Amino acid sequence: MAARKKNLQLLLSLIQKRCLQTSSADALLPPTRTTTNINASSSSSFDVHFLMNSCGLSSKSALSVSHKLQLHQNKLQKPQSVLLFLKSHGFDDSQIAQLIEKRPKILHSGIDDTLKPKFDFFVKNGFTGKLLPQLIASDPNILSAAVDSHLKPCFELLKLFLGSPDRIVVALKRAPFLMSFSFKGAVQPNIELLIKEGMHVDRVAKLLSLHARVILVKHDRMVYAVNALKNLGVEPKTPVFLHAAKVMLSMSKSNWRKKIEVMKSLGWSEEEIIVAFKRYPYLLACSEEKIRKSLDFFVNTLKLEPQAIITCPEYLSYSVDRRLRPRHDVLKVLVSKKLVKEDEKIVRAVTRISDRDFLEKYVTKYADKVTGLLEIYGGISKAKKMES
Repeated sequence: MAARKKNLQLLLSLIQKRCLQTSSADALLPPTRTTTNINASSSSSFDVHFLMNSCGLSSKSALSVSHKLQLHQNKLQKPQSVLLFLKSHGFDDSQIAQLIEKRPKILHSGIDDTLKPKFDFFVKNGFTGKLLPQLIASDPNILSAAVDSHLKPCFELLKLFLGSPDRIVVALKRAPFLMSFSFKGAVQPNIELLIKEGMHVDRVAKLLSLHARVILVKHDRMVYAVNALKNLGVEPKTPVFLHAAKVMLSMSKSNWRKKIEVMKSLGWSEEEIIVAFKRYPYLLACSEEKIRKSLDFFVNTLKLEPQAIITCPEYLSYSVDRRLRPRHDVLKVLVSKKLVKEDEKIVRAVTRISDRDFLEKYVTKYADKVTGLLEIYGGISKAKKMES
């Protein structure tokens, strides 16, 4: 009996000691969120709790990040300093959580030797207010770039083409990943090639501002695209080159060839395809299914000649189900009731005029005379969307 009592006392003592240890660890955590029981080791559990309570991560994200990061209960000064530093530069809770999810090791970064020089550089170059946290949270790889060897040359090149800090800020806000790429290895050689081939400085600026991903491709791919487009008669100095390059660089050579073959199988010659592409490069950005469906509608439903489509290749980018067929069905009913004439204006009504004008001119105008016309066009919800 005495032995049993002694064992019970020993067990209670161990439980009490374990509870005291847990309470001591929890005392280090801000009481901002209810912690979740997570089946993990003691140290891993502490990491998860810290990431949830101090950094704002969800339990699932915290558990995932804890596998990439090791924190020590008695060495929290650095991660806590990092969190205070981020908040002092305008980062809100969601941006801090987003940043740590993408780059957990930032919690081990030094303030004076790593973070502050880069933050100071960004502020000096126009990233103030909400713009700085937006930039860094969207592309944390910026923080791994050295100021002197990477960030400064990047800004100098951007400044050369974009001019004012405001325009640089706008470009980087649209494409923050520009800062994390090697300018000497990718961007600069591509820009030099395009200028050498005749692209005007203003168009280089537009490329950096609006189509930055085009400029980041490997140099050999850019060389291939420039030569291929020149062989098709699309010169870098022409306005259409930016769009043509964007389309060509978005797919492999085999996919490009496959789309050409699809259009040839539908009765187009290669010359006709190239003429259409030069007028509207995004024609070949459409999927093979989309190309087939659109051509079928224009040839077999609208009875258009190939030349009409070649003249206006943007027709092929319109949605058959959401835009073209509903319009055609409405006009077919109106023609059958002799409310409109079946002439060349029908094609224009199906393809060219705005949704609002079509609704007003062909749907609401005849809704009282043709029962169910609005439903044929797409229902009341569609009409309300046009009116709003």
